[in-house]
Amino acid sequence: MSAQASLLVRLHRSTADSLGGLPEAFWWLWVSTLVNRLGGVVSFLALYLTAERGFSASYAGLVASLIGLGSTIAALVGGVLADRVGRRPTLLTVQVLTALTTVALGFAEGRAAIAATAFLVGLTGYASRPAISAMIADLVPGPDRARAFALNYWAINIGFGVSAGLAGLIAAHGYRPLFLVDAATTLLCATVVFVKVPETRPAAPPPPVPVPTGRPGAGPGLAAVFRDRRFMALTALTFAFGLMLQQGNTTLAVDMGRAGLTSVEYGAVIGINGLLVVLLQIPVTRLTRDQDRSAVLLISALLTGAGFGLTAFAGSSAPRYALTVGVWTLGEMIQAPASMSLVSELSATHARGRYQGVNSFAWSAASFLGPAAGGLLLDHTGREALWGCCALVGLLAAAGYLALGRRMDAPPRQA
Repeated sequence: MSAQASLLVRLHRSTADSLGGLPEAFWWLWVSTLVNRLGGVVSFLALYLTAERGFSASYAGLVASLIGLGSTIAALVGGVLADRVGRRPTLLTVQVLTALTTVALGFAEGRAAIAATAFLVGLTGYASRPAISAMIADLVPGPDRARAFALNYWAINIGFGVSAGLAGLIAAHGYRPLFLVDAATTLLCATVVFVKVPETRPAAPPPPVPVPTGRPGAGPGLAAVFRDRRFMALTALTFAFGLMLQQGNTTLAVDMGRAGLTSVEYGAVIGINGLLVVLLQIPVTRLTRDQDRSAVLLISALLTGAGFGLTAFAGSSAPRYALTVGVWTLGEMIQAPASMSLVSELSATHARGRYQGVNSFAWSAASFLGPAAGGLLLDHTGREALWGCCALVGLLAAAGYLALGRRMDAPPRQA
């Protein structure tokens, strides 16, 4: 066999191993996610408020935090609705509402109106996350879930990478079209779900059954989910990880703007995040999926903290900012599928929506507190303190993942 033929065979096997064997409905859900992420207005919201509208970094952080507050409420409500009403009705309803509130945000005038509308964007826009994650867990068997979540994350970042570059160019001529494009992609996403994605909620939950591991039985309410200690430990670490990543979505734009960099340069720098995920997410997932999970999560926290910590030394150089984005993106790529598959593993079958809702609650709480904390640190203590705190959070999260791994490996207590 020639070298070229051998290379083609290996490429075919690698592609089949990464993409093959997943249900058709999952792929339509994947397409809907990709389409939805092609609208990228939230990533430019901080720059829009500071550079275009003349508001302070603290106010931009407050608005981003209000989106996070809305998403915090939406995560729990969306998880409960996904279990009670169904994944598909929940997803369709909130996507239509998200499109409407996004347009309203683009036309809002005045501090109070912008803040209130931003809260509604968070309330509607993030209620779909538990339903999507529960659908993936419903559709995909356990051994393939890490791969499926990695592919879904891949779709998110393909859309984000494309939208970041295009949005930067559009923003150079005005920001309002960004809101309209974002709303249009959300409606298109809802159309794909309506036409191609079936309901996946399990037909009827069995009665709750005690289990020796101390986890809630099938079909627990939210209170039982919050009593699941291992899951809540993972949720706390997800929150810490989210605090770091939120700085890339909000505070990084303000920091680069103060350094004299333009919206086009910010779009190119932050677009590297999506580009690297597009190119490397699948290979990275294949390399890490059989490794010790606690070690994988520990490394992801260290890389993410280091990447944001190095931002303190970026100065006014776009290439240096790009390098730091590359470092924390690698940590993000490693963490996402490992953490999401672990959430599915710890979830009771007929409460997947609730478990995914609480997991989304952690991300949403981070998106609520992260931007405000980042903006305050940047305004009152300086950029060095901000990025140094991110490095410290990364170290603490790494220690937490190590402790959680030991607890997961410990034998269950006898009742």
